Amino acid sequence: MTDRLISLRLTGMALAVLLAAGPVHAQSQATRAAPVPASPSAARTADFIVALVNSEPVTNSEIRRRVQRAAQQLAQRGGPQPTRDQIIAEVMELVITERAQLQHAVDVGVRVSDGDVDEAERAVAAQNQLSREDFRRRLVQDAGTDVAQFRTELRRELTLQRLQEREVISKVTVSEADIDNHLRDQRPASNPNALELNLGHVLVAVPEGASEAQVQALKAKADEAVRRARAGEDIAVLARELSDAPERTRGGTFGMRPASRLPELFVNGVQNLPVGAVAGPLRSPAGFHVLKVVEKRTAGVDATVTQTRARHILLRPSAQLSQAQAIERLNGWRQQMAAGQARFEDLAREHSADGSAAGGGELGWASPGQFVPEFEQAMDALRPGEVSPPVVSRFGVHLIRVDERRQQALSQRDQREAVRNIVREKKATEALELWARDIRARAYVEIREEPQL
Repeated sequence: MTDRLISLRLTGMALAVLLAAGPVHAQSQATRAAPVPASPSAARTADFIVALVNSEPVTNSEIRRRVQRAAQQLAQRGGPQPTRDQIIAEVMELVITERAQLQHAVDVGVRVSDGDVDEAERAVAAQNQLSREDFRRRLVQDAGTDVAQFRTELRRELTLQRLQEREVISKVTVSEADIDNHLRDQRPASNPNALELNLGHVLVAVPEGASEAQVQALKAKADEAVRRARAGEDIAVLARELSDAPERTRGGTFGMRPASRLPELFVNGVQNLPVGAVAGPLRSPAGFHVLKVVEKRTAGVDATVTQTRARHILLRPSAQLSQAQAIERLNGWRQQMAAGQARFEDLAREHSADGSAAGGGELGWASPGQFVPEFEQAMDALRPGEVSPPVVSRFGVHLIRVDERRQQALSQRDQREAVRNIVREKKATEALELWARDIRARAYVEIREEPQL
């Protein structure tokens, strides 16, 4: 159950795109007070404390807000749904575990400044192709989220990321023996069910209580998405236009993941289909799903990969150039290129702060995983010839243009490097789980009352 709640922190908001893995579930070893049974007549209008974590309160309103967000995301993903009580229990444990980690962050001196939060907020806005002001308006109008609350959650997310990077992820190492062991274990003879998939996804959501006429109209919309996908239309275009799923802003794809981490409905619908095939519409409690098989493999590393040749223009924010100004400047150049008034290569040579400037922003042929995730996600969503909106990464603000793509055989060395990244991610996940359990076990937790939602 906990794996299903990994991304329910912060990014349950429809507009947020900073996805990050949350703390793992850990069984408490702290002393707990017996919870006070709630009676039907005990409904409250004021907020109240449901738990204490090292004397710091967890309130009912926080649990209620997080449960609502979790339920919305799980419904959008489709597949079998947990009960309300299961979601409440998992969210309670998630919040308690987070709270213990945040207290540990204070103890070891991990801090996030107001300026850090400002930068992250601008990054979220830019990834959604909005100015900071427009993003804040959308938060309030469309997501019903208070800006101050959003910034509080953003600060919490940044703190947890920095703490986990400092104490766990930065210490993970991968040996040549680790790579050899992984390659041996992932051979089909050793692991015949190790199917991995990258699916393009379009969700046409069906509201609860929809009439039969509404359902049929929404199914017709999903049927049209199937027709267009089978005709060869880009799944990223269809997702941006038609999908109600969160990944629509990331090209409509989930990324490569084991079939065990996908809803059973999805796996059953595509497991016998070749790459490029389309399944659907598949019906779930969330609505109608259209799926395209983007990549498919037995766990391990493919002998071939899709490589992308791209260019970029990089502006680095500084005392003289704020991130907002960099975004505005890049948007202006993008408009000039669209109007035929400027060439990407010329602007890159003149303005880019990257070493690729002399070559017109040319980055050469790149394999998956070569660039930072925020850059690669934006690049992967582009068709050849397209120019991205401004993309914020840890290096600055970019404009990206994809020139072409190709299938390329990997050398043995490249395959081992790809396996190194896979093993590093696996070891980091395992190390984070052990670390989180330790932090959670050392916290004193007292459950005061059951949440009332």
